[in-house]
Order: sequence, then C-alpha cells, then structure tokens
Amino acid sequence: MAKTQLGARVDEDVAELARRRAADLGLSVGDYLARLVQDDASGLRARAVDAAARFLAEHQAVFDEAERDQVVSGGTRAA
Repeated sequence: MAKTQLGARVDEDVAELARRRAADLGLSVGDYLARLVQDDASGLRARAVDAAARFLAEHQAVFDEAERDQVVSGGTRAA
C-alpha cells in the first residue's frame, strides 16, 4: 500500500504522549496514529467504550459494596 506523508500540529505534551504510547506498543508514531484512525473509523473504539459502560452498569453494585467496605474499615475510598 502506498504511504502518504501527513503533517499535523499538536501540543508538545500530546506529541510526547503519542511517542511514548507508540513505543510501548512497539510501533512507529505513524503506525500508531494509523491504528487509532482505523479503530475510530471502523467503530471499534466506540464498541469498546460501550462494552466498558455496560460492564460498569452491570457490576456497579459490586464496586459500590467494595467502596462501602473500604470506608467502614477505615480505608481510603475507591476511585
């Protein structure tokens, strides 16, 4: 597949975060950005966010109970 050079201006902290995340995944920044765009365009990211929201909704009582247990036992509150 042919490659095209893109230029984008982002804040330095965003650029550094992209560099670090790409390195964590063993990707170049270009490949990392391509993956993000493909995931977004395919709806993969939206489906993942929806799945996480459903999981939290289904299991909220477990998290609430764990938080109550920590408060009762004098521990710090869960996030």
